[in-house]
Amino acid sequence: MKKFWFLFYNILIVPLGKVLVFFAFLYNAKIKTGIRDRKKLFENLIIDLAGIDRKKKMLWFHSASMGEFEQAKPIIEQIKKEKNYNIIVTFFSPSGYRNSLKYPYADVISYIPFDTPSLTERFLNLVRPNIAIFMRYDIWPNMIWQLDSKRIPYFIVDATMRSNTKRNLPIVHDFHKSLFAGVTRILSVSQDDAENFKMFDIDSAKISIVGDTRFDRVYQKSLQAKEKKLFKDDFFDGKKVFVFGSSWESDEDVMLPALLKLMEFDESVVIIIVPHEPTIDHIEKLEHLLFNKISSIRFSYLNNYRGERIIIIDSIGILLTLYTYAHAAYVGGSFKQGIHNVLEPAVYGIPVMCGPKIENSQEAVVLKSKGGAFVVHNKREAYRILRRIFSDENFRTGAGKICADYVKSNINATERIIKEIYKFV
Repeated sequence: MKKFWFLFYNILIVPLGKVLVFFAFLYNAKIKTGIRDRKKLFENLIIDLAGIDRKKKMLWFHSASMGEFEQAKPIIEQIKKEKNYNIIVTFFSPSGYRNSLKYPYADVISYIPFDTPSLTERFLNLVRPNIAIFMRYDIWPNMIWQLDSKRIPYFIVDATMRSNTKRNLPIVHDFHKSLFAGVTRILSVSQDDAENFKMFDIDSAKISIVGDTRFDRVYQKSLQAKEKKLFKDDFFDGKKVFVFGSSWESDEDVMLPALLKLMEFDESVVIIIVPHEPTIDHIEKLEHLLFNKISSIRFSYLNNYRGERIIIIDSIGILLTLYTYAHAAYVGGSFKQGIHNVLEPAVYGIPVMCGPKIENSQEAVVLKSKGGAFVVHNKREAYRILRRIFSDENFRTGAGKICADYVKSNINATERIIKEIYKFV
């Protein structure tokens, strides 16, 4: 059966994929960048590997992009502390690759080659990994089959599988059943995910529930963030701070009227707006909406601060630190395609608000059910929840404690994953 799927994939799917990539190359800048960067993939790989001590064991971590790589970082960094191993990190996307080139805990950083038999074999012959670790879901058939043929163990870590996954459709199910047959370990984030992997007739002994390293990563980063000083120590004395994080226009259409009304009711409230994309156009539109309603200032102009009650963040990379100042927060994207990282504010023990599209985040769903996160559908509902959070201190701190306890109860997945990895290295 494996031979059938190998022929099916390489005779039908791979050529079709090449055609689609060709057309995408003409119109998609990200895909164009990835193709151009890969022209020197093996040339760069040979150069980078030349400086590697081959007496050390080689661990290969693959992530689709930056989000998945954030989940790999706690594992990589702990292994580097404990063992004298080589680490190679690969990405599929240009954003992950380019933004990680200076990552200090990897000995080699590369793209994963396009998934053809010849390119995947050449990659593995050069790298010669002792183990391959795929983060979450980004596995490629020819690469998997090459690992099988070379008897290199491979893990899927922080693995998730929804009950309604399209991988369970007819034909697709049989293909993935064949693909998962040779996996060494599937380390899932939850009991539900573990059960859903069993739909593919995977040996139960290969599946372990270890948790999600995102909890470890956000906890580590929160400790680092608390050491950073974005504002003077007394800047928010006597104030109640609401961080409006990763906001899209669809989030702002609902939340801004409610927040402005809250600020009329409670003069101690200060709002920090963190646009998902802090472009000049977006920031100017926010300023126009607030003009003649309430005073605002851009973060980059903070030296001229005169008590403005809304601070608009016009830089990137500081959201996690901003949450350290918050009494409550909103996580954006949840009126658009799906909520962003709800763990980032939750780790600080504050209530979290969001829009209705949270199905993409198991953490948001759980926090909603526990009473730490609050879903809003319209302006009136948003204002009602905001009023309660900012007028009832017991309610606010109780919801915040639910969030903090949830994060703390789910840390240490990294240790469990590393123990499994060491068994096969």
